[in-house]
Amino acid sequence: MQALLDAIRTMALSTDAQRIFHGRGGLHPGCEHLSLDFFPPVWVLTSFQPVADEELAAVGEALAQRWAQLAPGQPLNWVFQCRHEGKSSTQLMAGAVPDPHWVSEDGARFRVHVGKGQNHGLFLDMAEGRRWVRKHVAEHTTEDHRVRVLNLFAYTCAFSVVALQAGARQVVNLDMSQGALGIGQQNHRFNDVSANASFLPHDLFSSWGKVTRSGPYGLIIVDPPSYQKGSFVATKDYARLIKRLPDLLEPDGHVLLCLNAPELGPAFLQDPMRELAPELTFVERVANPPAFADVSDQRSLKVLVYRAPPLMKAD
Repeated sequence: MQALLDAIRTMALSTDAQRIFHGRGGLHPGCEHLSLDFFPPVWVLTSFQPVADEELAAVGEALAQRWAQLAPGQPLNWVFQCRHEGKSSTQLMAGAVPDPHWVSEDGARFRVHVGKGQNHGLFLDMAEGRRWVRKHVAEHTTEDHRVRVLNLFAYTCAFSVVALQAGARQVVNLDMSQGALGIGQQNHRFNDVSANASFLPHDLFSSWGKVTRSGPYGLIIVDPPSYQKGSFVATKDYARLIKRLPDLLEPDGHVLLCLNAPELGPAFLQDPMRELAPELTFVERVANPPAFADVSDQRSLKVLVYRAPPLMKAD
């Protein structure tokens, strides 16, 4: 794990949550199972296979040495999570984890929980997607028009927080997990943007009526799990969703389509968009954060922007 140790020894101190080492991108042979994240003030090492005690000790020593340089006199806090064969375990290796634990990104604050569960409350690889939403909403907000947003598979509603901070008129957040939406509501209250947000703890495919009544939307964000039994399976359900998009969009509205499945390339989204929603035009693929560099654009996170045609003016 020398590449990981080298990254630790040269890393800078950040006040925002971010990834420090991305072995999963395949750019560091022998470290494909490892990632290191910083959720200030806690470091989180994740491995997708068992790690020997002596290797964990080496990581702990490297973190301690670098932390003493970056934050003299401050305690080192780090946890180790192992995900292997469908199971996960999390161990506090040093220090403590704040409770509640709030982290920042571009001026927004989010509640995270790094001591339990596989998902920590904020997906760091989607940072550029959130920046795109913030910029897009701000650029489309005027005295006469504010964007109405539909946030599907909202999880803890980070997209909604940044959209409302940027001036969105309304955000409808839909997710099957009432617990995740509960944290999302905390995120909205903490950032003082609750007034124009709504939260629907429903299955999307049985809630089209509720979704449609709040529309049409100037921006639809689609960030589903790639495989979550009973909720969404990309290979089966994404096409069903794509067919509905044109009817939910305002003229000149935009869609942010997301997919995090290494086995499915961009064509998995682009092909059904051409077939099932041909009126929507591809605009761009949003770049991933540099920390998430990957050996293949086919494998890495896909974030694609599409646009509806403008309103046709009568002659």
